[in-house]
Amino acid sequence: MHNSVSTRTWLADHPRTKHVFIPVGACWLNLQEGWWRIFRKTALAGRSFGDPGHITHATRVATDQLNTRARPWIWGRPAPPTRHVRRRYVYIL
Repeated sequence: MHNSVSTRTWLADHPRTKHVFIPVGACWLNLQEGWWRIFRKTALAGRSFGDPGHITHATRVATDQLNTRARPWIWGRPAPPTRHVRRRYVYIL
């Protein structure tokens, strides 16, 4: 798709635009891809829409739901939970 004649012609006509190939499997580098996966799963998965108004409504509801539980995106594996060891005290009489 990106190597088609029409794409190469368009790129030749627009020299300020550079085409950069991203390695296969590197889409996870783009944070927007993760957001789209969550959004599609929340708003669009398994649904059929009768008109554009239904799509707009589902999009707004899903966006509101995602915004209520939004947290900063943290790269990498989460830190393991810290355990608090309760010490037992033995009283000798």
